[in-house]
Amino acid sequence: MKPMPLSRRTLMAGAGLATVTASAAVSAAGQRRSSVQAEEHWALKGDVRLYVYRKHINDGVRSKPVLFLVHGSSFSGRGGYDLQVLGHPNYSMMDEFARRGFDVWTVDHEGYGRSTRTGRYSDVASGADDLAAAFAVVERVTGVGAPMVYSQSAGALRAGLFAMREPSRINRVILDGFTYTGENAPEIMRRRARVESLRASPFRVADQAMFTGIFSRDDPSTVEPAVVTALAKYELALGNKVPNGTYLDMASKLPLVDPEKLPMPVQLIRAAADGNATETELLDFFGKLPHPDKQFACVGGVAHVAVLGINRSRVFHVMQEFLTYPG
Repeated sequence: MKPMPLSRRTLMAGAGLATVTASAAVSAAGQRRSSVQAEEHWALKGDVRLYVYRKHINDGVRSKPVLFLVHGSSFSGRGGYDLQVLGHPNYSMMDEFARRGFDVWTVDHEGYGRSTRTGRYSDVASGADDLAAAFAVVERVTGVGAPMVYSQSAGALRAGLFAMREPSRINRVILDGFTYTGENAPEIMRRRARVESLRASPFRVADQAMFTGIFSRDDPSTVEPAVVTALAKYELALGNKVPNGTYLDMASKLPLVDPEKLPMPVQLIRAAADGNATETELLDFFGKLPHPDKQFACVGGVAHVAVLGINRSRVFHVMQEFLTYPG
């Protein structure tokens, strides 16, 4: 059964009771890396405990811009955005943007990573509920009620739906690997062909082959194999199942996000090799966005999970420009 929606006041009260902070320096070789600090927090969403993770540089600057990262269908926030790969440095997106001066946060959605594994579908609507709970923690700790948001794949659907529900809670949003209608997109067509099997079970079995498939699907030359191995090792240590809800939604309920109901600045990032959407549908979405400060960035040399690709710095470059755009 899906938990009853909570009011913002209830969420903040629950977050205050449930949050435990464990601050520690992240030790790693390389310039300035030792100054990045990590914290663990918890948020409550009904009977679900959500793992909320933060990275920042403790340099005495109190008013850092807050950046919240929203993960996709198949791996957790910390796994995807704070990945440590032995012998392959600088794969932590959280470290990267902390060093760029941001206060960086993420959450493991219900059924993922360290959050409660309820056995429910954990669909896009549930993910938007998770963001409401996690944002309450961010506001309590930082005083920022409307962070900037980067979201990837199904995370972009979660962030988009949350932005429609509570537009005042997001300063500006990046939708990377986003799917609007899914029409003629190879990966979405494959999911539609097996919609009944997705509906039949609330979860998919996770194994090394699943992670390999994610990164080999569009253009395997854009990723280092060691990264895929490290991600699978991290995630499988926490559990061997991932929820099916976002896959099912993308196979049967699109479109889920109405661009005309996103009043904030929006950046769309499209990887050159991405089977989750066509350029045609994304341009249609882009044209309907109401805010004049909107950007469409097509990035070559990357595939669907671009921030874990060899050329991830190209994505970070276009993100930095959008996130620091003058008012």
